[in-house]
Amino acid sequence: MSQFARSPVTAVLGPTNTGKTHLAVERMCGHASGMIGFPLRLLAREVYDRVVRMKGPAEVALITGEEKILPPKARWFCCTAESMPLERETAFVALDEAQLGADPERGHVFTDRLLRARGREETMILGSDSLRPMLKALVPEAEIVGRPRFSTLSYAGAKKLSRLPRRSAVVAFSAEEVYAVAEALRRLRGGAAVVMGALSPRTRNAQVAMFQAGEVDYLVATDAIGMGLNMDVHHVAFASLHKFDGRRQRRLTIAEMAQIAGRAGRHQKDGTFGALHEEGPSAFTPEEVLAIEGHQVPRLEHLYWREGEPDFASIDALIGSLERKPHADVLRAAPQATDLAVLKRLSEESWVRDRVRHPRMVARLWAACGLPDFRKLGVDPHARFVGRLFGHLSEGRGHVPHQWFADEIQRLDNMGGDVETLAGRIAAARSWAYIAHRADWLEQPAHWAERTRAIEEKLSDALHASLTQRFVDKRTTVLLRQIGADASSLPVTIGPEGEVSVEEHPLGTLQGFRFKVAAEARAGDKRMLLAAAEKRLAGEYRRRGAALAEAPDAELTQVGSAIHWRGDDVALLKPGANMVRPRVQLDRALDVLDPQTKSMVQARLERWFAERVQADLPVLAKLDAITREAAAGAPLRALANALLEQGGLLPRRAAGAMLEALDGPARHRLRTIGMTIGTLDVFAPSLLKPRAATRRRALMGLEQGPPEAAVVLPRDAAAADLVHGFRPFGAQAVRVDLVERIARAAHEARQGRKPFAPDPALATSIGLTPETIARLMAQLGFRTARGDADAPQRWIWQGLTPLAKPKPVARPGNAFAALAALRNG
Repeated sequence: MSQFARSPVTAVLGPTNTGKTHLAVERMCGHASGMIGFPLRLLAREVYDRVVRMKGPAEVALITGEEKILPPKARWFCCTAESMPLERETAFVALDEAQLGADPERGHVFTDRLLRARGREETMILGSDSLRPMLKALVPEAEIVGRPRFSTLSYAGAKKLSRLPRRSAVVAFSAEEVYAVAEALRRLRGGAAVVMGALSPRTRNAQVAMFQAGEVDYLVATDAIGMGLNMDVHHVAFASLHKFDGRRQRRLTIAEMAQIAGRAGRHQKDGTFGALHEEGPSAFTPEEVLAIEGHQVPRLEHLYWREGEPDFASIDALIGSLERKPHADVLRAAPQATDLAVLKRLSEESWVRDRVRHPRMVARLWAACGLPDFRKLGVDPHARFVGRLFGHLSEGRGHVPHQWFADEIQRLDNMGGDVETLAGRIAAARSWAYIAHRADWLEQPAHWAERTRAIEEKLSDALHASLTQRFVDKRTTVLLRQIGADASSLPVTIGPEGEVSVEEHPLGTLQGFRFKVAAEARAGDKRMLLAAAEKRLAGEYRRRGAALAEAPDAELTQVGSAIHWRGDDVALLKPGANMVRPRVQLDRALDVLDPQTKSMVQARLERWFAERVQADLPVLAKLDAITREAAAGAPLRALANALLEQGGLLPRRAAGAMLEALDGPARHRLRTIGMTIGTLDVFAPSLLKPRAATRRRALMGLEQGPPEAAVVLPRDAAAADLVHGFRPFGAQAVRVDLVERIARAAHEARQGRKPFAPDPALATSIGLTPETIARLMAQLGFRTARGDADAPQRWIWQGLTPLAKPKPVARPGNAFAALAALRNG
């Protein structure tokens, strides 16, 4: 026991949110000197910063395992419980969260401080009311003061993540679960800050500052949040009620539940708690709810203890003292901690026993075993690392080699990687920071402490940036805040290029009637952003719909089977009655319009299409009129239908029976509308002109056509096909209107059945080869006449052979499916 054991001891017990820590800090600052032991490095740093603002940096020390700020004239000390310098005399001493003496892993440390840490003038023990029977048994002289909670804590039931109120903290019990919840909150609510005990104070402070400043409305934390970290949390939601305590997966105790739930509310502001699941093992039982609301936590029946002043006479004496049974009935021997497990492993090494022959060296070995396993490697790997460390500490001048230390921390000086990688580097950096803060382990401890601090800060900044990038979407956060207000107040702006933003946060682009989420938005955000933005763009959609319903012709274009308005898809041409009367189907993006506006748009596009056909393809429009004209007669209507199905161009052989059925007036009607009944084909010359040909191909869904003004193509050219208006003859294909001109010229030049030589000027001027001419003449009904080899080619009219029975002509219900019939014509 300390020599100041007879100083007054006050135990301040009560639930969370009672201001116990604040009271202890005020009491400490009222003394000439003081020391407080905290359960977390983060909490020690938080209080250190507060006391520095009150007393100045030269007067305040911070001592943790991996961070030490120790001014020469420091009078007030903020420490972790493990790092409290009990040999230092101070007027005031306090131990925070003393009920952690019941924790199997660290409990023996808090029990030791409870029994031995005393101030010269005053000692305070802070903790849960569950500690009361332990204090009466172990510190009977302590005055126990109950501290009521300043505000009401009530159960709010189970709430899904999507329905959590703002300023909520979600508590999970593993890094994987924390990341999963934070990712879900980013998608659903715009993001969350992340707080875990493994974070460096710099990263944790940056994340908490983001939450406190309102940049995010949600916090995801491990149970470290229950240890006095002060944040403006209104609601605490438990993602789970089970945790792995280092030995087994178990349900939280009511004391643990109450400790965490108590973080809701601040000072006199009421708070609520609940779970994310209404049923199952992750839901609260009625008994647990009543106990937490009433702050009725079960009393502790024992604390864990281990000898705080072990025997350094030898390794065996050290191990024996650490395994000594406790002296009080309410104390239990602490389970074997990592430091003792490492000590036992190293004690089995002969080289270790050879070097540990003096109490001073035994103490040095025990100090090395005290290096925490920050990286969570497990006993064996950690023991090997500690063994290498002690090997250096036990030889030569007893210092860690400069090069080894420098190489190891240099490897950590890398800011790349994801959240898990950066967190791993920070954990490794904490090991080296712990070593650097042992003044007798390095030749230049101050230099290396500063070097490790700088690396940890850089890694912390990178981790904060990575956490923010991964778990925070500021655009969504702003959007969701506005959604919570009056919908009409959402400040959606649309730029000249259709860019949509909310309070200068870009959400995406409005292209026509389709809202496209910004490319950098993650897949999980798109549905929510799409719904939120489109809901607020109804007015813009109405304006654009009215503009489309009255759009001038110049704003509408046809690209393939699509109709564009100002460059954006608004409709598709689907199979209809025939190629000039397709069905105009509005694009699904126009579903945002009201029915009346959609009807007006539909009528405008149908009218525009019909006018385009009438202007560019009048022959086809007239053929369509014939198909609906009862007075035209069945033969003419049948031929008109067949011509429409083939885009106004039909092989005469395929039309033979229908042509034979036409009477004189019907043939005259065809010629009047611009159709030519040729020797080999029935066609409209106007459809072969460049503009009409392009429009015709678009309606038929054809690929790229022949070069403009081309009259002859190689047989293997892509457009050397009757569907494009070219009839193949051997190695060449000739445009059908030129074929008809050559046919007429040949028939005008012949003299009955006498051999004749037609004028070759027309054929040769367009580039026909002799082989092509021969094939063409043969199809026109001529045969070669025998004559002198040197004489010009002469032909004899033999008359067209009687037409064979025409091949069946495919008659699909629309022009888009009729290409096969034409290609086989």
